[in-house]
Amino acid sequence: MALFKRLVSMRPPDGLIEMSEKVYLFNCCISTKVLKEDEYKVYMASTVADLQARYSGLSFMVFNFKEGDTRTQISDILSQYDMTVMEYPQQYEGCPILPLQVIHHFLRRSESWLSVEGQQNALLLHCERGGWPVLAFMLAALVLFRKQYSGEQKTLEIFYKFVPRELLRLLTPFNSQPSQLRYLQYISGRNLGSDWPSSDTLLDLDCIILRFLPLFGEKGCRPVIRIYGQDSSSSTTNMGSTLLFTSPKTEEQAHYYQPDECKLVKIDIHQRVQGDVVLECIQLDDVREEMIFRVMFNTTFVRNNVLKLSLDEVDVMWDARDQMPKNFEAEVCFENKNEEFFDVEEIFSDTVDAQDGLLPK
Repeated sequence: MALFKRLVSMRPPDGLIEMSEKVYLFNCCISTKVLKEDEYKVYMASTVADLQARYSGLSFMVFNFKEGDTRTQISDILSQYDMTVMEYPQQYEGCPILPLQVIHHFLRRSESWLSVEGQQNALLLHCERGGWPVLAFMLAALVLFRKQYSGEQKTLEIFYKFVPRELLRLLTPFNSQPSQLRYLQYISGRNLGSDWPSSDTLLDLDCIILRFLPLFGEKGCRPVIRIYGQDSSSSTTNMGSTLLFTSPKTEEQAHYYQPDECKLVKIDIHQRVQGDVVLECIQLDDVREEMIFRVMFNTTFVRNNVLKLSLDEVDVMWDARDQMPKNFEAEVCFENKNEEFFDVEEIFSDTVDAQDGLLPK
């Protein structure tokens, strides 16, 4: 009987779902019902009041994932209950992933809060409308980081399944799980004995090689490449992104590839990139632009100066996957500017040493 009472007392209020140990989600984040402003205030107030009554010995930290820079309703409501809300964006250049340094901040902040000795702490997670894809990703990142789960794809799918597939497609036109899995692999593969994440590697994105592009109207393809990221020449530490490169984007300038040519296409880029990068490939026609694929990656984890991507490793529109050739491949080719710097430095050092040897003693 005592065990039953203990289990009942540990059960969260109706407005919350326990996602992992001492990590709770406001269930409005995965509901198909859109609450009106007054309904939302009543829901939040009753949920938090019930939570504090049930867990009087617990302290709570709240993370909210929002769109835009304006102050959110949840911050105003929870401030009345002496709860501080930490807010993060919902996306990075359209991708429901955050820059690696921001992910690291979230993970370290969560881990340190949940691990305070002699204090009972818990996390409350919330997202604004449309923010579930990034929140599911961050939940997967947290449990993998804390070694509570293993297997990136399986873990991500567990959290994605909290939302019906039909609702997920309404929230985002893209299946962004390939890029999300790439970032989860960055997290799972971290070296606990080193400084993670290390400083962003500076690379020169030389070109992109595309194999077996899809044919539009069975006539061919006119691909346009766009690259977004942090401006490596800027001295600021802004985590926002900017358009770094776009290939010719008018019909007169962009090359139209015939069906036979679509088997192998090389597009020169020659753009310096560093840190988190979003690369988009767009089909350009008379009427509109149509996204072929998108990929987000971090330059620090590029190996041997090439990022090889199969169809399963790029983000595509939910309904467009069947239109992509099964043997589609993309190779993003780089030159490591840091390696070039050290090579030059070594040559310079050798030259100086040789000259020193010629000097009279």
